[in-house]
Amino acid sequence: MAAKDLFRQIVVISAFCFMIIAAMVGTGLFGGTAVQDLQNGTLDADGSYLAPARPAFSIWTAIYVGLFAYTVWQAFPRQRERSRQRAVGWLIALTMVLNGLWLVTAQFATLPLTVLAIFVLLAALGVTFRRTVVEPGRGVLDAVLIDGVTGLHLGWVTLASVANTSAWLTTIAPPEAEESAALWGIAVLVVVALIGIAIAWASGWRVAPGLAMAWGLSWLAVGRLAFEPSSTAIGVTAIVVAVIVLAVPVIGTLVDRAINVRNAEA
Repeated sequence: MAAKDLFRQIVVISAFCFMIIAAMVGTGLFGGTAVQDLQNGTLDADGSYLAPARPAFSIWTAIYVGLFAYTVWQAFPRQRERSRQRAVGWLIALTMVLNGLWLVTAQFATLPLTVLAIFVLLAALGVTFRRTVVEPGRGVLDAVLIDGVTGLHLGWVTLASVANTSAWLTTIAPPEAEESAALWGIAVLVVVALIGIAIAWASGWRVAPGLAMAWGLSWLAVGRLAFEPSSTAIGVTAIVVAVIVLAVPVIGTLVDRAINVRNAEA
């Protein structure tokens, strides 16, 4: 197994390198179109009613730094034959490749293909995060570099997939559809709240996915309350949903700990 484990470590390093190069290509660093102008600007903060304001996207810095730290850490000899690295390493590598492919798709392909690409990434992150729950780790580094980073990645891409899909639907919807934009936006955000609650419950009340979702929802609220397209209803709903998806795992964790303490004292 040693050779296979070493190969896995190399694949993870290669996947991270690919993601960073793809990100530089996809963001126009090598002379292409800037992210806010991709797909004729439909992916920008004013591209749809469910697009977060631009500062929300700074979360990618935290995710990329976390993935870099994980890539370095998993390459240590002591991590090579760990069962948890065997369980999640390949999957994390896959999510990094798919992450990079979304940006390349946004730069060179069509808007519907970006929707397909982000949902494939979302599915891979869902499987990866579920594996981290089924294969629990130990220690701070496991909690931060595997559970935390994967959770942040999943939470943000969950909301980003909504924004991406909304941007596409905005381009194909008839002009009169804007009259019901607030109603549809609220309905979608209710679904986002249910998804956030489901992720928290299924993961044993892990906070990272809800934290990323709350971050994006907060900036979505800023976008609708302070910028165009304006919608007070969607903005206020986004704030409520942000509180819900963050409060549920926090409260769940506190309740679990209280129950454990009570059982220990019994």
